[in-house]
Amino acid sequence: MKILVTGGSGQLGREVLKRLRGSTHTVIAPARAELDLLQPERIGAVIDRYRPDQVIHCAACTAVDRAESEPQTAYTVNRDASAALAKAVAQTGGRMLCMSTDFVFDGKQSRPYTEDDAPAPLGVYGRSKREAELAVLDALPQAVVLRTAWVYGAHGHNFVKTILRVAGEGKPLRVVDDQLGTPTWAADIARVIMLLIAIDARGILHYTSAGQTSWHGFATAILEEAHVLGFALRTREAVPIPTSAYPLAATRPACSVLDTGRIERLLSLSIPYWRDSLVQMLKELRACADC
Repeated sequence: MKILVTGGSGQLGREVLKRLRGSTHTVIAPARAELDLLQPERIGAVIDRYRPDQVIHCAACTAVDRAESEPQTAYTVNRDASAALAKAVAQTGGRMLCMSTDFVFDGKQSRPYTEDDAPAPLGVYGRSKREAELAVLDALPQAVVLRTAWVYGAHGHNFVKTILRVAGEGKPLRVVDDQLGTPTWAADIARVIMLLIAIDARGILHYTSAGQTSWHGFATAILEEAHVLGFALRTREAVPIPTSAYPLAATRPACSVLDTGRIERLLSLSIPYWRDSLVQMLKELRACADC
């Protein structure tokens, strides 16, 4: 199979490419200069050139707060480029898996969100991703839209690495304690992507690690597990604060836990608990020379 991966230099894209290395698949990972998502009108020519059997679309504009002041960039990259990819893949007879987010929900319900719950995004980022979902499925009904949340990995910029950096510098940590979700390791997502492709899955699916916590709970776990693993930390505790004490441009969903029952049944999957995956990621980061 010929597989094209967008966002190959990002934290999820790198994990997907790692999974594909050594496989029998032909793997294509265009650089940004070749596949520029800010120029959706040029995407069709790239897909026509390679004619991949499968596109794994990991690239996105994920700067949630910047999206509020630069909405056109968010819509161009997230919605328009995704739509152009799906249309081009449909024309060449391929398949597509498109990553999406918990930010398509408003976070106001008390139970985990299923794939059948109505999206109600609160900001530009969430709206741009929801419109991307609709555009992809309209152009390519057999596509997979895989929603996930609170992604982190050994590479790239993310919450885990920020907490470690600030703690290493000995600066105080004040972390929001009234937003709930599920931290999800990029390597686990990549593993699930491979399984979904193998069974020719389709439709909207949710995948996160098991369990839930707050950002403060996540930060506390990072500090505790990193200390056990020997990371040099000068700050050992995070102070819990309400969202109101840490104002940001974009409103976050208060509770964006995703129900993963459908994908568990589809793949006969045992999903790892979020803190167990965190430990595995920290071990990788500890040994990584280029992270």
